[in-house]
Formats: sequence, structure tokens, C-alpha cells
Amino acid sequence: MNKAIIGRKLGMSQLFTADGKVIPVTVIEAGPCPVVQVKTKERDGYEAVQVAFGEIKPQNVTQPLTGHFKKANTAPKRYLKELKLDNAATYKAGDLILAKTFVAGDRIDVVGVTKGRGFSGVIQRWNQTTGPMAHGSGYHRGVGSMGANSDPSRVFKNKHMPGQYGSEQVTIQNLSVVRVDETKNLIFIKGAVPGPKGGMVVVRSTVKTKA
Repeated sequence: MNKAIIGRKLGMSQLFTADGKVIPVTVIEAGPCPVVQVKTKERDGYEAVQVAFGEIKPQNVTQPLTGHFKKANTAPKRYLKELKLDNAATYKAGDLILAKTFVAGDRIDVVGVTKGRGFSGVIQRWNQTTGPMAHGSGYHRGVGSMGANSDPSRVFKNKHMPGQYGSEQVTIQNLSVVRVDETKNLIFIKGAVPGPKGGMVVVRSTVKTKA
């Protein structure tokens, strides 16, 4: 990828264009992200940069991670993430990746972890319809038919069932950057992105179209 950064989802807002149109946007606090380690093809077999983001109390950092950050001459951070950038070899430990890496009009992908909703039934989890809601029906929000008894005499793999809903990594592709606030390290992205307020996200150049 050409460029990427990690940040924190602050929530949604709206911006107005010059002709008065309203654009719904998600506000991302992106960076500053110090480069903690540079992966090289000679040593690691691939090229990437390891970046950090988010404040954390020193007492909450393990001793190995403390040494890892000290080697890069950076303060400990909450999140560590590898970014496989095309120009990874040009970075060195201690460099900063800032929100101004992106500009208005860039096409991007956003990776985040969706909100956790716990154990959910098939209606909420898979958007199935309810059964008859009359008093005579004893099956309102159930799974439905599980398959024939005689053949195949089993439940098919991947059948929609109740279970854990949410808390999974999701990528929203081909979004656009509406505005970048360099002084506050904010990126305004058109539309919604996955995750709760305060959740970590990765903003990267899209794989579908070039910026």
C-alpha cells in the first residue's frame, strides 16, 4: 500500500460543502504514530514498518515492551501495528507518521473491529424473519428448519445459527477523505466506519482505486 496510519474513532459528525450540501463524516484521530521498528527483506524476509499509537500509563507496559520502545527512543504506546508500505525502506525508528499523510480526495480503506453484541439469536445475528406471531404458534424467534431427518440426516455446515455476534475485524473499502485537520491530527472520512467510539482503526490507501 502507498500510505497508512492507525488512529482512534472519535464519532460521527457532518460537514457542509460550499453549495450547502451536508456530508456525514466519521472523525478519526490519526497519529502521530512513531515508527518503532523497520522490517527489512534481508533480516525479516519482508518490508514493513511497525508503528505505535495511543497513550498508556508506564506501569501498564510490560518490561519487554518497555525495552522495545526504549530501543526506538520513543515513549510506550497502547497499540502496535505493522504496516506493509511500499516505501517502508525509507523510514527509520523514531520517524513520525502524521495525519497530513492523507489529503482531501484520497480514496481509502478503513479496518476496524465491530461492536460486540454478545450471544444473539438468528433474527438479530443473521436478519432472519420471525415465525407466526399469533398466540397459537409456539415458535416465534427460533432457528427454523434444521434439515430433513432421513436425508441428509445432518445439519449442513455454515447454517445460520445463534452465537457470538460482533467483535470481528471488518474492512470498509473505497471510502473518501473529506478533510484533514493537520493541527489536531484529525481525518474526516465520508460515511461510517466499523467499531465503537474510542476503538482503534487502520486507515490505508484503498486496494480498489488509486488515490
